[in-house]
Amino acid sequence: MTSEQAAGAPTEAVRRAVGGVLDPELRRSLAELGMLRDIRVEEGIARVGIALTIVGCPASDRIEREVREAALAVDGVSAAEVSLGVMTPPERAALTEQLRAGRPRGIPFTADSLTRVIAVTSGKGGVGKSTLTANLAVALAARGLSVGLVDADVHGFSIPGLLGLVDAAGRTARPTRIDDLIVPPVAYGVKVISIGMFLREGDEGQAVAWRGPMLHRTVSQFLTDVHFGDLDVLLLDMPPGTGDVAISVGQLLPHAEVVVVTTPQPAAADVAIRSGLVARQTGQRVVGVIENMAAMSLPGGGSLDLFGSGGGAAVAEALSTESEPVALLASVPLSPALRTGGDEGAPVVVADPADPASVTILDAAASLVSPRGLAGRSLPFTTG
Repeated sequence: MTSEQAAGAPTEAVRRAVGGVLDPELRRSLAELGMLRDIRVEEGIARVGIALTIVGCPASDRIEREVREAALAVDGVSAAEVSLGVMTPPERAALTEQLRAGRPRGIPFTADSLTRVIAVTSGKGGVGKSTLTANLAVALAARGLSVGLVDADVHGFSIPGLLGLVDAAGRTARPTRIDDLIVPPVAYGVKVISIGMFLREGDEGQAVAWRGPMLHRTVSQFLTDVHFGDLDVLLLDMPPGTGDVAISVGQLLPHAEVVVVTTPQPAAADVAIRSGLVARQTGQRVVGVIENMAAMSLPGGGSLDLFGSGGGAAVAEALSTESEPVALLASVPLSPALRTGGDEGAPVVVADPADPASVTILDAAASLVSPRGLAGRSLPFTTG
């Protein structure tokens, strides 16, 4: 080996090492994303140039740290200098095309897509629909699936808080924009988008007072412009009732499956049936019912059925037809841990997996799974 070849060997080793660092937002290697620039090693000092996707990239500190660590791990490197730049507009345009994998712009979750789309709905508010949706998403991600979650409850958005994407000062995590491509934040392995992420700093506590056309456009943009990548499952946390968003989702995703959430008492069950019927009218298929706030076991024995019993089974029976039976997927008991986890942004299925509510939600997530997977592959777990 010549002295010139010997000098180049550590340079190539550094290039391979730093090229393997993952962009924490795009979840791909820096080499794959075309973010590597001038890399050389001189007298044991690795000098590495990285082009970030945008100015003020929120992941810049982490990328710089991990690139430096990767370079220093190479034999023969005693120090590392990392310089951060920004991609040019043509480079960003090429990157967005790469991320779209050549697919034309539009909603990728068509009937031919291998992504399973599940809309979680309810007849009325206050039944814990969003809490259950967040926990179902985390439970599915924990089983090895690639999961996305759209907070379609624009007027009552709560998913960011439930998943810990709101800090102690009330600031909500922001998506990253690469030209017209939106990269969603990730929490507990779930890619999440919500209107709460787009409100101006300091306006997070304000109400969103929009009418039908604005709501339709927002949901459409979430489905079109957000880069979820290849998903096994996309969950939608629907607003309660049968209003504009329910109709829009029925138009945009007529092949979606629907899970109806209710509480045990007839007052909730009766209106939950209506949400399932409207979903069916738009062509969607009701695949199950989850009853929340069911009877909880008391420490000294016995149980407390604060909201009565039987509502979930009644909704499932009312929505069942000969050709399309609807199952009661779960009856989730009242749980202080479930409530606490939601308030703290720590889903109970992760924070306290042994809690009775966790066990029931995990079982419900398993029951929703089918062998359908991306690119025809089997999902990394079995059901039953």
